Amino acid sequence: MSTPSTIPQPLLRFPAEVREAYQNFRSSRDEEALKQVIFAAVLDFMPKNSAHPRAEPLRGGHRLIEDLGFDSLAVAETVFFFEDLFQVTIKNEEIMALRTVGELGDFVALRLRGKTPSS
Repeated sequence: MSTPSTIPQPLLRFPAEVREAYQNFRSSRDEEALKQVIFAAVLDFMPKNSAHPRAEPLRGGHRLIEDLGFDSLAVAETVFFFEDLFQVTIKNEEIMALRTVGELGDFVALRLRGKTPSS
């Protein structure tokens, strides 16, 4: 298990399994582990007034705005989190083109592979 000093600050508030998934992704580039981190972050940043129950798992097809209640502020906070955690830059127009949790996960995975997603 990772020590707190090796866990990035943005992940300290997340459950141990999310922190372990992050470490697994960092060491092995396992995109399933990355997806676990992304889905946990989406749940964490999901607006409090979302109709989606927090105890219910997210699916890739969940729409950020229509199903989960994200607005531009919630999207921006989520983007800032990913930029801080993964040390990447994400432009507003790139993130606003994403509609589902799955698209967001694919986008972040591509960005971390060093590719620019095509629009």
